Amino acid sequence: MAEGKSAQPAGRALERLCVVIGRTRHKMVQIEIQEAGKRGARLLELRLDFLKKAPDFKRLLHNKPCPMIATVRRFADGGRWDGSEDARQILLRQAIVAGFDWVDLETDVADNIPRFKDVKRIISYHNMREVPADLEKIHERMGAQDGDVVKVAVRAHQPADNLRLLELVRGSKKPTVALCMGDLGMPSRVLAGKYGSPFTYCAFNKERGIAPGLPSFDEMRLVYHADLVGPGTAVYGVIGDPVAHSLSPLVHNTAFRTLGINAVYVPFRVPRDNFTGFLGDFDRVPVAGYSVTIPHKEAAAEVATLEDSNVTQTQAANTLLRVGDGEAVQWSAFNTDYTAALDTLRAGLASAPEGMSTTLQSRVTLVLGAGGVARSIAHALHREGTLLTISSRTAERARKLADETDSRWVDWAARHSVNAEIVINCTPVGMHPNIDESPLHPSFLRPGLVVFDTVYTPEQTLLVKEARNRGCLVLTGVDFFVAQAAQQFRLFTTQEPPVELMAKVVKRALSPVILREEES
Repeated sequence: MAEGKSAQPAGRALERLCVVIGRTRHKMVQIEIQEAGKRGARLLELRLDFLKKAPDFKRLLHNKPCPMIATVRRFADGGRWDGSEDARQILLRQAIVAGFDWVDLETDVADNIPRFKDVKRIISYHNMREVPADLEKIHERMGAQDGDVVKVAVRAHQPADNLRLLELVRGSKKPTVALCMGDLGMPSRVLAGKYGSPFTYCAFNKERGIAPGLPSFDEMRLVYHADLVGPGTAVYGVIGDPVAHSLSPLVHNTAFRTLGINAVYVPFRVPRDNFTGFLGDFDRVPVAGYSVTIPHKEAAAEVATLEDSNVTQTQAANTLLRVGDGEAVQWSAFNTDYTAALDTLRAGLASAPEGMSTTLQSRVTLVLGAGGVARSIAHALHREGTLLTISSRTAERARKLADETDSRWVDWAARHSVNAEIVINCTPVGMHPNIDESPLHPSFLRPGLVVFDTVYTPEQTLLVKEARNRGCLVLTGVDFFVAQAAQQFRLFTTQEPPVELMAKVVKRALSPVILREEES
């Protein structure tokens, strides 16, 4: 969509996004129904189990903007219904007769409630604990029941659980919505349309705690454009742990949409010991390329068959590109952190006050951390002739990186003893949600010191705030993040990215202003 315009792009299928509303008061439900309709919702689910009082169907169904699903979810299935089971089933029958277009019926009670007129039926199964071993058999039995759509929602415990659910959708004879709950389950929600799911779920108000890992309507349509994802959509993503905070999906999906590229970029939370297995599992999608973040950058370099010179030098990669098909698949590794860090430092030093050196050569620099991004930056600065000191909470890693870059290292407890001209934080200290932490004591900061924090969520970390207050020249992680993302986008697509727009949406997302339609 063009920058600044609020109209939906031609061909949008927002009925693929079922917007869930769960509030305790009728008044708030009514408000959210109308607001969701204004924002483009084409299918709504009302969680009647959230209401404190008996549902007033006349109020709830008055002036409905689109088809609506009636749901009364039990505690065991992740809901809030605290009445008897008989009363719940009576309420479901009343909702059907009252004029709802759809009704959600759990598989164990669906046969007790007959079909009525043209009201469509969702046969659902929820497992808040796990993905059951006999999931496929459960789904097969549900498909034989009198339903129009089958819904399966289970708790993911490993990334590959997403694939199991998505393949259930693709192989189903009856339209199926199958998704993983929890923070591991985002791929199953975003990629639902690629596998043929009739719709996927999202919350009108994410803060209501409707279901674990349930994204918001605005996220799904403005960040992921999930309603446009189809069988021909190419898939890219970011691998990390944690990864929910990442703005990479916003940046890359914005660039894809702006340039008219049929692709989607997905966050993949992958635990540290699961990296290699994850790559093999998700080659079934297939995923065409990955951004790689904490804690997998060194592992990404190890799995690559092909690598650029920066990866060879640093033994860390933040980008993987899929090459070949089938058994011939290989991974090419790149390190866009390397050049992005140098570009960010040079741009920052170019704006330094008169009298401050603008070169990197022979500048005494303290690098905090010894992980993937620290390795990239340390090797880049070593090549520039910078005088480095490495300090990490893991002394052995600091020692190893110092040896590789002909630098000195100091114990983490002694980091404040370094008389540095430049300090670069490459640790996650200060990253969301631990925003009240800083890797340096304020007394270390002084006027003229260059402070570069690679953390970008939030941009205004505690370190950045304290450094500004004490007169330091401050470089934040946003410019660094956008620079490396732009280089990744070129590798993914061979096209020139809209860099200014990418920077703009990052800064907007990090501001208190809520994401609006015109920001897509």
